[in-house]
Amino acid sequence: MNSNTALITKGGANVPSSKRLPWAGLLALAIAGVICILTESLPAGLLPQIAQDLGVREALAGQLVTLYAVGSLLAAIPLTTATRGWRRRPLLLLCITGFLVFNTITALSTVYVLTLVARFFAGVSAGVLWGMTAGYARRMVPDSLKGKAMAVAMAGTPLALALGVPLGTFAGTYTGWRLIFGAVSLLTAVLIGWVLWKVPDYAGEPSRDQLPFHKILLLPGVRPILFVVLFWVLAHNILYTYIAPYLAETALAQRVDFVLLLFGLTSVAGIWLIGILIDRHLRMLVLISIAGFSVASAALGIGMNQPVIIILGVAVWGLTFGGAATLLQTAITQAGGKSADIAQSMLVTSWNVAIGGGGMIGGLLLELLGAKFLPGVLILLLLPSLLAAWQAKKHGFPS
Repeated sequence: MNSNTALITKGGANVPSSKRLPWAGLLALAIAGVICILTESLPAGLLPQIAQDLGVREALAGQLVTLYAVGSLLAAIPLTTATRGWRRRPLLLLCITGFLVFNTITALSTVYVLTLVARFFAGVSAGVLWGMTAGYARRMVPDSLKGKAMAVAMAGTPLALALGVPLGTFAGTYTGWRLIFGAVSLLTAVLIGWVLWKVPDYAGEPSRDQLPFHKILLLPGVRPILFVVLFWVLAHNILYTYIAPYLAETALAQRVDFVLLLFGLTSVAGIWLIGILIDRHLRMLVLISIAGFSVASAALGIGMNQPVIIILGVAVWGLTFGGAATLLQTAITQAGGKSADIAQSMLVTSWNVAIGGGGMIGGLLLELLGAKFLPGVLILLLLPSLLAAWQAKKHGFPS
C-alpha cells in the first residue's frame, strides 16, 4: 500500500484513514473494467465482420455475447463463494490473466465453436472479477470516500463504451476484428504489471463471517435490487447487442461508430453525475435513470427516420445507463453488508442473465419481427423495473 496512506482499525479490520483517493489502485480496477466491457461488447459493433469471417449468420455471431454472459452467469456465485477466503490481489491477477489467455484465443481462432468456448471462459473470468471489484474499491478508502471510490473503479464501464468500443468498431472496419482483440490482450498484459506494482492486497473474508448463500439472498433489499438489475440490463442489452441491425433500419444506417461514441460519451457524463450525487440521492437517481431510458426507448421507436430524434434518444440512453453499474452495485453492497462480495456475485449473475437474454431474445426478435420492433420491447421491460425500484423504498433503494 502507498506509504502515504495510514491505516486505522475498525471492527477488527484495517481501514485506510487517508482522505485522498488512492488513484493508482482505483484506476487499475477501472482498467480491469475497461477490459471486461471491451471483451463483452466489441462483438456488438463488429457483428457483420465477425459473422462474415466465421461464416455464420449475424444472429449466430451475436451468440459470442451470449456465451460470454453464460460463462459469467455460471461462474459468478459458485466461484465467488469458493474464493471469498482467498487474498484479493492473487485472485484479481488470476481473473485478469484469464482475459489475456482467452482474448488471445478469440483473436487467433478460425473455428466458430472454439471461439464460443474462449468467449465462455472469458466470461468466467469476468464473473469472478465483477463480483470482487466493488468490495475491493471500498476497502481502499474510509467510509467517507466509499461512494467516490466505487464511481472511479466503475468508470471503466462508460470509458470503454465511450472510447474503446466505438474506436474498436471503427478500427475493426479497416484492420479486421482479430487485431482489435489482440490489442485488448496487449492492454491486459500491461495491466498485470500495473496491479503488481500499485494495487494493495487484502485478506479474504474470515470463515466466521461467511453467511450461507440462502441467508444472503433473504437479506432485506437484495431481491428487489436483483429484479431491477434483470429487467433494466436486459432492456439495455437487447438494443446494445443488436445496435448495428437496428441502425440499419434508420436514417443513421452508416453511422454505427458515431452512435456508439455518442452513447459512450454520454455514459461518461452519467457516471460523473452519479459519482457526485450517489451518496445522498441513490434512490432518486435510480428512478430517474430507468424512467429516462424508457422515454429514450420510445423516442428511438418513434423517430427512426429522424436523425435528431435518434441522436437525442441515444444521448439520453447513455446518460441514464452510464451510472447503472455504480448505482446497482452500491445498493446491493449496502444491502449485503458483511456479505457484500456474495451479494455482488448475485448481481453479476442477474446482470449476465440479462446480457445472455439480450443476445438470445434480441436475436429472436431480429429474426422474427425485425430490428424496428426492438425499442418497443424495451419499454415493456423497463416499466416493471421502474415499479420494483419505486416499491423498494424501505429496503433496496431507500430514500
